[in-house]
Amino acid sequence: MQLSFESLTTIYGLSFGKLITVTGFVVGLLLMLLIDQLFDHHSIADFISRSEDKNESALIKAGVFSAIALAIHNFPEGFATFTATVYDPAIGFTLALAIAVHNIPEGIAVSVPIYYATKSKSKAFYISFLSGLAEPAGALIGFIVFRTVFNEALFGISFAFCAGIMVYVALNELLPVAKEYGEPSDTIIGVTIGMIIMAVSLIMMYA
Repeated sequence: MQLSFESLTTIYGLSFGKLITVTGFVVGLLLMLLIDQLFDHHSIADFISRSEDKNESALIKAGVFSAIALAIHNFPEGFATFTATVYDPAIGFTLALAIAVHNIPEGIAVSVPIYYATKSKSKAFYISFLSGLAEPAGALIGFIVFRTVFNEALFGISFAFCAGIMVYVALNELLPVAKEYGEPSDTIIGVTIGMIIMAVSLIMMYA
């Protein structure tokens, strides 16, 4: 969100840049809301695990939905990293390193619920791995499709869009499941650790 805000306010000024940033954020939220409404939770859960346990189905749904959201989220991230590297290899390296750090908890958010529900390491690994493949795919496809029209505005909008996606997933999927299956203090401890990880990645990005 910070990258989006900085890019768009630099181009369009403070007021209009804020408006575009917020609009991109809201579009990301609404897209995930639409996917959530269309998402056939029971069919996905049955495909991965034949268990009739409602708790297992809820975990599987959280994991798979997170994988879908992260795939959408990772696509513009990969494109932005590739473009930043072409523009300035030093900036691209720093951005790639920061994204790699925050991809660790993202992968955990996908794999842990699925493993906990199915007890299958392979299913947890492959689903999280497939969601991560969207990042190099975004770099490749973005280069092919947008290489002649990409600019800083598109870069900023992409990151605002990603922020909306991840906020929806965190509030609607990950936090409710975390509170249900953990101790009362576990969720806030996890949120705090996640915030620290993101703060470190931002410091690395701007170092």
